[in-house]
Amino acid sequence: MLVVVTYDVNTETPVSRKRLRKVAQICKNRGQRVQKSVFECLVDPAQWAVMRQKLVDVIDTKQDSLRFYFLGSNWKNRVEQVGENTIYDPEGPIVV
Repeated sequence: MLVVVTYDVNTETPVSRKRLRKVAQICKNRGQRVQKSVFECLVDPAQWAVMRQKLVDVIDTKQDSLRFYFLGSNWKNRVEQVGENTIYDPEGPIVV
């Protein structure tokens, strides 16, 4: 399933900037950054449960926020890109 993860993490202190880096790294480990604080993550339910818990454990719920959008398995018909970034296929080959 494709899950879009967005986050807004307070960056006013060194501790909060560290939280931001941790959130970004968790997302980067499972997904593709499509905007500064937006990742598209192709995960199965077990991977999602682990990822979600890691994210929730890192943030400070009084200062930060996470939003999850579940596009499911038929996500290709639900994503449209206009502008600078090119569309990538998370199910396609990874070129390094």
